[in-house]
Amino acid sequence: MQESRNRRGQALVGAGVLLVAAVLGVGAIGIPGEAGYQGVGPNFLPWVVTVALALFGLLLLAQALRGGFREMEPPSGAERGDWRAMAWVAAGVLANAALITTIGFILSCTLCFVLAARGLRLSEGKGGGGLARTLLDVATGALIAAPAFWLFTKLLAINLPGLTGTGWL
Repeated sequence: MQESRNRRGQALVGAGVLLVAAVLGVGAIGIPGEAGYQGVGPNFLPWVVTVALALFGLLLLAQALRGGFREMEPPSGAERGDWRAMAWVAAGVLANAALITTIGFILSCTLCFVLAARGLRLSEGKGGGGLARTLLDVATGALIAAPAFWLFTKLLAINLPGLTGTGWL
């Protein structure tokens, strides 16, 4: 009974990956394909990700249907999900999506990092951390987001929402 339930769940994982690939493929259809630098257009990477996810989804589904994931270790962690920790991570992702055009890429991604890091610490039972830990998370998030922003906007000439018109924040 347990093995059958595990295999069903594993098949659902493969089907879920295929569904994500399909959604990405539908989205990639709407991206213009005019060739840019070196003949690669803006729709190239979404199609690469779509094809890779479809391939891995098929492989996961085939493996689940032929006996389940092999040599899989028993799951670690708690018996139940930590909804409080997940709420912190989800809040970070949703805040990023809601605020990116208002406060810019760097600040919204920094906020996302701070909230997600707090949630992940809570999921490990370490507590959220105090003011010093939060300030360290802010600095770490900014040190990750700022170079990513500059790489995309300055080096790759891809427009990301900024806080100012200078292109540096």
